Amino acid sequence: MTAETARRPDEAAFRELVRKKWTISLVLTALILVVYFGFILVLAFAKDVLTAKIGTHMTLGLPVGLGVILSACVLTGIYVLWANTTYDASVRNIIRSMRGKDI
Repeated sequence: MTAETARRPDEAAFRELVRKKWTISLVLTALILVVYFGFILVLAFAKDVLTAKIGTHMTLGLPVGLGVILSACVLTGIYVLWANTTYDASVRNIIRSMRGKDI
């Protein structure tokens, strides 16, 4: 075994990490697109739903729009939490296996 071969990361672990990252990214992207375009489609084709009054001075569109914004924040938070825990730990393990020692 050469020194270069000994420094290569475990290919299976690296491929699994890449697959997980793409899976998480695509699922969260799809969720935010569904929320956003769902809101836009309701706004475009069923305005009366969002203009329904909920109180004397507020319509349903305001809390729904706020929900769209908050959902983006929550989904971003989920990704950051996953990246800071699972993903970063996996990257450290791959680097550690490449170096053959603790970081």
